Amino acid sequence: MKNSEMSGSSPFKMRLVHLDLKGAPPKVSYLSEVFPLFHALGANGLLLEYEDMFPYEGHLRLLRAKHAYSPPEIKEILHLATLNELEVIPLVQTFGHMEFVLKHKALAHLREVALFPNTLNPHEAESLALVGAMISQVMELHPGARWLHVGCDEVYYLGEGEASRQWLQQEHNTKARLCLSHIKAVACHVLARHPTTRPLVWDDMLRAIPEDQLSALLMEKYRKCGFLRLWAASAFKGATGASQALTPTEHHLRNNMQWLQVAASGPSDMLQGIVLTGWQRYDHFSVLCELLPVGIPSLAVCLQSLLHGGFAEGVKAKVENFLGISNLEITDFISEGAGTFPGSDILALVTHVSLHLRSSVDTLLERDRYVTGWFSPYHRRQKLIHPVMVQHIQPQALSLLARWSTWAQQLEAALHRVFYPDAVEEWLEENVQPSLRRLQGLLQDLREAVSPSPHAGQDP
Repeated sequence: MKNSEMSGSSPFKMRLVHLDLKGAPPKVSYLSEVFPLFHALGANGLLLEYEDMFPYEGHLRLLRAKHAYSPPEIKEILHLATLNELEVIPLVQTFGHMEFVLKHKALAHLREVALFPNTLNPHEAESLALVGAMISQVMELHPGARWLHVGCDEVYYLGEGEASRQWLQQEHNTKARLCLSHIKAVACHVLARHPTTRPLVWDDMLRAIPEDQLSALLMEKYRKCGFLRLWAASAFKGATGASQALTPTEHHLRNNMQWLQVAASGPSDMLQGIVLTGWQRYDHFSVLCELLPVGIPSLAVCLQSLLHGGFAEGVKAKVENFLGISNLEITDFISEGAGTFPGSDILALVTHVSLHLRSSVDTLLERDRYVTGWFSPYHRRQKLIHPVMVQHIQPQALSLLARWSTWAQQLEAALHRVFYPDAVEEWLEENVQPSLRRLQGLLQDLREAVSPSPHAGQDP
């Protein structure tokens, strides 16, 4: 059944899944597995936030990540999207979240504040030329794109650069006007070169702008630049903590249900669609939050609820069928070993590790009576232990380390099937290795405590 036929009860004609590629970008082979699932669940579009995964060329080549997609891979992604009736909207950051650009020494002079790589200086002609070049390269690989998202969210420290301070001293100049003027310049740049492409922009920088300024500068003037309709933006993952490992499905379901209420209360043609955001990092330098396979049950619940107008028992049964989960639990984290969808093995392993690894190590190191009573931090530093206590502590620690090392190897293998090596290394280093190192440290200290000192028994 086509999505156009399925969406009769949904107020959102367009339902886009946001892929945040600035952290743990999936291999194209995995996208080929999940795009059919996205379509089946009710998505009919993708918002692709490439960041440093786009294969920039020429003087922009330095923006590429180590494992950036190649041009043929971009074309393959777009082909896979077309096969699954998913319209692609590329996203290029052009104001805030420019860390992946402005971190480079060659471009650091375009920062709004010299110390921080977050925000582009809107006063420099070179700044608009830079984002224009980025947009041109992205659009070249997305011919015929009906929309281009130009970001512009979280433009931190705007107005704090020296050029901005001087500009703001002039009468009638405000941070709001500064923000809007750059957004307008970018939007008009897009339309001048790609007249059939409409620019989209996040609205968080616009919410605090006084209504009179917003209506005068945006709703009237920007209407000529293509901002004709509004889009909603909810989330299916990546919005509840920078280091969140497991997705709280119920939280995201409530968020999407609220958007259904908003859509029902306004004119039927007001909303073009909804973007279900799935942030992978809070910014370019932050840690990874929930991996895409971990967030798929939440995405399924949210998409199906938006499609059918709620999460009734019948909708729940549909989601369970799509995911291969016998009993979907949205108020708690998905039960371990659940699901047959692409990446469900990663969900099961990540869930087990996240719920039990650290707590099991804590139990041994901080609550076991032999460790706390006879091999405290003081004992470990002094390399002091009663030999009989080694027999109580060492077997437990060795068993625990062996068990978790096996889980870690299984998880590493599963992650490598979906992600590039740097993402696998980062996730394991953040979420697995610290606990394993604590166990290894305990065992090392035990060995050193029972090994006789080379000076033991010698006269002073």
